[in-house]
Amino acid sequence: MGHAPVTVLHVPSIRNKDQIREACLDAARLSIIDLGWRRTTLTEVARRAGVSRMTLYRSWADMGALLGDLLRREWSELIRQENAYGIETREQFVASIVAVTRAMRRSELFRRVIELDPHLMLPYLLERRGSAQDHLLAGYVATITACQQTGQVRAGDPAAMARSLLLTGTGFLLSMRVMADDGVTEDALDAEFAHILNRTLTPDETRPQ
Repeated sequence: MGHAPVTVLHVPSIRNKDQIREACLDAARLSIIDLGWRRTTLTEVARRAGVSRMTLYRSWADMGALLGDLLRREWSELIRQENAYGIETREQFVASIVAVTRAMRRSELFRRVIELDPHLMLPYLLERRGSAQDHLLAGYVATITACQQTGQVRAGDPAAMARSLLLTGTGFLLSMRVMADDGVTEDALDAEFAHILNRTLTPDETRPQ
């Protein structure tokens, strides 16, 4: 039985530091999709990116560090695609959280990690926050603070509120495959997710009784 073809990037020979970094992240993404995490090494990433291993080691000490940056970039790109920057209202904020969470569930990279190497998510759930999570939290805090100033979000510590939103979203990100079925669809659960977020953020005096 033949092996699946391995994707190798075709990159220009002269690149600046940012281009090299992006090429390495692109190579890591393709390698994980092609081979899975277990068979992806820094050596393999360097080969696909057309750089030396030493070049890679200058930015990432190991594959774990590279994965953190790769997931952060994946989140950032999905946020951009879902027009989740420059949000001005609570409704936009809730819609963007649901949309980005759904897009991440459907990301080819994320699906591949969950299917083949779900243990990679455990450190970010049980031991420490990753750069992708911190990136999201910073955006949540900024949006909550801005919406509080216009009276659209209830009073409270923006940092604690942001972390609560991320904790809630983590369940809808990681456990949707377990909870969605013919009886309760993914769309129905996402609608409940939006309802939970709205109820959490709406000021008490304007909340429907």
